[in-house]
Amino acid sequence: MTGPVKSVRPADLHAGSVGVLGLAAQGFFWVGGEHRDSPVGPVLRAPMYVEYWIPQDLRHPWPLVMVHGGGGQGLDFLGTADGREGWVHWFVRAGFAVYVVDRPGHGRAPFHPEILGEMMPPTEVSFLEQRFCRPDGLHTQWPGAGTLGDKHFDHLLAGIGPVQADLAQAHREVQSAAAALLDAIGPSILLTHSAGAPTGWLAADARPGLIKAIIAVEPLGPPFANSARGRLSWGLTASPLTFSPPVESPADLRLELRAPARGGTTACLVQQNPARQLPNLQGFPVLILTAEASWKAAEDHGTVDFLLQAGARVEHLRLEDRDIHGNGHAMMRELNSDAIAGVLAEWIEGQGLA
Repeated sequence: MTGPVKSVRPADLHAGSVGVLGLAAQGFFWVGGEHRDSPVGPVLRAPMYVEYWIPQDLRHPWPLVMVHGGGGQGLDFLGTADGREGWVHWFVRAGFAVYVVDRPGHGRAPFHPEILGEMMPPTEVSFLEQRFCRPDGLHTQWPGAGTLGDKHFDHLLAGIGPVQADLAQAHREVQSAAAALLDAIGPSILLTHSAGAPTGWLAADARPGLIKAIIAVEPLGPPFANSARGRLSWGLTASPLTFSPPVESPADLRLELRAPARGGTTACLVQQNPARQLPNLQGFPVLILTAEASWKAAEDHGTVDFLLQAGARVEHLRLEDRDIHGNGHAMMRELNSDAIAGVLAEWIEGQGLA
């Protein structure tokens, strides 16, 4: 049976605080969703939960929108595996307004198969152990043993939920919700993780004028990848993106396999030249962030290559090149999460967005 990774008694939490977390406002709201008929009458399909944290000392003009990955939820940014504050708190303390979401069908965004459609089977524990906690000897930043029964791993496992089987449908729904969120809060920096990355690409495609930057932490990919849920048919997403010249279907995209430029990485699909452009993913900076000990270290370059071909202004930052070592895929929940948040804040400032 899982339990907290540290004391949660009020006096102990107070004593262990890193300082006053001064908030001017904190709360939640819902965006997206549509009314549908069901066997029990009208329902609201696919709303997205949004929680906001607005610091008293608001020092930066553009909010951060944090989008979780896979079967996770917004709490992935609210705490680490060893019970410390998460990236939400770090960036609020640094003076950023933060909006953290539960994508439709995840976390606090209600789901039911009769409303959202078929769900994928539960994720195997062995898969989570290997992908998140102990991929190889390089991975030193995950606390504990990284196996079932270890309190830090069970802390991760407790928050893993179901995912929709229809990837394209999920992407269409999250695009609608993300566009509604940007309409509500205005120009923003999107910080996405893993399977949350399509939210960023699709939000930019729908509302390009409201994107100040996209930070994609180990984004879903590489382009055109297949999975049990479907294919990234449009390169970065399973639902349509706007290409120039226009594309009527993914079959219009002419592809080729590009050999990797760096040892230890894999060949990935890109467009044949001349490559069609993604005009709505241009005009703002994009950062792809990759950890040293993650399986994504072998393939994230494919997303970078695809974006560069399509006209995006993209930078690939590998943590080991900044002398940050030992991280895996869930770096925001690992022992040195604060150091990585600092790298991201430095990049934002370097883009003139702070």
